[in-house]
This record gives sequence, structure tokens and C-alpha cells, in this order.
Amino acid sequence: MELKRDKEWNMAPLPEAEEIDREQLLQSCLDGETDLVCVLGPTASGKTRYAVSLARAFNRMGGPGAEIISADSRQVYRGMTIGTGKDLDEYGEIPYHLIDIADAGTKYNIYQYQRDFEAAYKDIRERGRIPVLCGGSGLYIETATRGYSLPEVPADPVLREELEKEDTETLVNRLASLKPLHNSTDFDTRKRLIRALEIAIYEQDHPSSRSTSLPKKTFYIGTLVSRDERNAKIDRRLDARLREGMTDEVRALLDSGIPPEDLIYYGLEYKYVTLYLTGEMDYRQMRERLAIAIHQFAKRQMTWFRGMERRGIRIHWTREE
Repeated sequence: MELKRDKEWNMAPLPEAEEIDREQLLQSCLDGETDLVCVLGPTASGKTRYAVSLARAFNRMGGPGAEIISADSRQVYRGMTIGTGKDLDEYGEIPYHLIDIADAGTKYNIYQYQRDFEAAYKDIRERGRIPVLCGGSGLYIETATRGYSLPEVPADPVLREELEKEDTETLVNRLASLKPLHNSTDFDTRKRLIRALEIAIYEQDHPSSRSTSLPKKTFYIGTLVSRDERNAKIDRRLDARLREGMTDEVRALLDSGIPPEDLIYYGLEYKYVTLYLTGEMDYRQMRERLAIAIHQFAKRQMTWFRGMERRGIRIHWTREE
């Protein structure tokens, strides 16, 4: 039923675009009515450009200075620049955080992100500046803005051995009984499914408390773009990245000793370019399949964001200026 609702929501008309009153939003931040501004949107929707322009507008209007915190699950990795679209030159004089903080080849997780987000957020606030969260990783955004402390769940070999004996349908049903299945990546492989169950069972026995250091009054802005426009932008951007050396970037990561399977784990650009470089598909297949995968990814992002709205989060959708 949840998947059916997601499909219906994704096929529904796009939300109406709003005009964001930047002066009013700045005043809300200064008055304490807003403690975080979050700019979210699917890939290729212009969210980074919008977040930077918003930060600059706050500065021009006499604000105390704004800084951007990334909510991108792959931009944390050093050496993965073109494929993740860091566009660091776009930030200019605006300080940014949580980009290039982990080594490529490692597996940075949601628990580390919440810890690092909380540290960056507290630092910005304590210096009297305005934090602006920007990204497209819905799980990272909700982890940062919903105010719940996430325990880093230890591995439980005994439980894993027990779960391995169950068939996949039984595991999915058991997971669904413990938590809403908003994120289908929880069960796209048995390994992920068993880990998701391990976490859900742990959290049932160790309830999360509400953090006192995470934001409580987030103002969410969504960058709005039509599906056709979004897909056209994705295709243009993909071709530009390939021209700019994305294949060479992935080749350099492989040459540095990172195993192909570790790059494939990161998905999208790193998965398909690695498969091309290891001879599992030709260049044309890589380009076509990667474009389709990014289109599907953007669609899933929008489904997640519209799901956030169903779960009570007010997103102010606007078009990039």
C-alpha cells in the first residue's frame, strides 16, 4: 500500500511554486523562530546555487553571516569530486561544511553524519551565524532535522545467524512491523535487509532520545523543477561531467588501490563508470544506463520529499532564481 501511495504521489501534479520572502526569513532566523534553513531538492534542480544565493542575500541584508552544511551522502568523500557534483567554485566566499571529510573507499554512515552535522551546526550557531543545510539525501536531511539521537548499532552475529535462516518475504514483513518502510533501499539486498532489521530490533530495545543540540525549528525550501526539465538537465550535466574527466577521476581512484566493488557500492556515476573501466560494458552502454539510473534516482528523491510532507513536514517549494 505504501509503494502504491508513493507511485500515485510521484505521478501527481507538481506543487505550486512559492515566492520566498528572504528578508522575512532572515528576520525569523534572527528572532529565533527558525534555527535552521534547509534547501532540498532532487539532483539537477539547482539547490546548491539556490542555497548559495540565499546565504549571500542574508549577508547583503545585514545578517550575521550564513554558512552551508552539506546533506549529500557522497560529497563527504575526498577524491570523488566530478561524479558527486561538488561544484566547490560555486560556494565562493560562503563557508561550507561536511564535504571532503572521509576517504574514498570507506563507508561513511548515517550515525557518523548525524554526529558530524551536530558538531558543525553547534559551531555555526555558537559563532552567531546562520546555518543553511543543503542537499538531496533525504535520509541525511531527516536525520539532521528531526531531532532524534541515533545510536550506532553494534553488530549482533547471533541475531544475524538467526535472520539468515528466514526467507526474504518473512524478513521484509518483520521489518515492516517494526518501522515504516519509507526507504526501499532497506531491503534491496538481503545484506541490507538483515542490517536494517538488526538496527530496528536494537532501537526497539534502546529507544532514541530527542537531542538537545539538533535543530528544532527548520524552515524547509524545496527547489522545484518539472520532470522533463529535470531529465534534460541531468542529461546535459552528465555529458558535461564526462567531458570534464569523470572517467579519469574514477580511473585514478581505481589506480590508488580502491577495489572496484567499493566504488560500485557508491552507485550511479561510480558504479557505471567502474563497470565500463573494468570491461563489463562499453562506453555507449555506460552512458545510457547511467542516464536512466540518475533519472530514476531523481524520481526516488522526489518521492522521499513528498513523503516527508505526508509525515507532517512543510516544504516551501520554489523555483531557482
